[in-house]
Amino acid sequence: MSQQLVLASTSPFRKQLLEKLHLQFFTEKPNVDETPFKDETAIELVERLAITKAQAICPSYDNALIIGSDQVCVNNGEILGKPGDFENAFKQLKAASGKRITFYTGLALVNSKTGAIHSLVEPYVVHFRELSEQMITHYLHKEQPYNCAGSFKSEGYGISLFEQLEGKDPNSLIGLPLISLIKMLEAESFQVI
Repeated sequence: MSQQLVLASTSPFRKQLLEKLHLQFFTEKPNVDETPFKDETAIELVERLAITKAQAICPSYDNALIIGSDQVCVNNGEILGKPGDFENAFKQLKAASGKRITFYTGLALVNSKTGAIHSLVEPYVVHFRELSEQMITHYLHKEQPYNCAGSFKSEGYGISLFEQLEGKDPNSLIGLPLISLIKMLEAESFQVI
């Protein structure tokens, strides 16, 4: 039986990113409590959740490489998640206006057969333009990014909110660092290219 590849996520964004690699894979919902631990840093949180999500799927697969990922953004030391609605998204973008915000994406690859775990946290920095309330309102009504950490879609109209982007892999800002994932897969002798 050949080794399967599984994405422990139901995120359409992560699925689209993984499809870029032209690999056959399955997706599965990990059913993990994402509540941060007391005094847990953003980096600790996303790495723990990425690993936990991948491990949650392991019992369903005898011989698979399971990908877990999690992302948060941090503004002035405060961890921000998905806004959920217009009001929260408006507050997040207003607070980000003119600032440098760091996104942390945790990535894990777990081998269900051997138990081997590869994990890392990849930062990505977004420099926001000075945003007026009118700009924020217009953007939110146009794209409705209420299920996205940070309240924007950088792969879409959200790019209009930025001055500059800094990071190793632009895919990490969307939720799945593909460059690092390829290295992890190859470390497990999974041929990508």
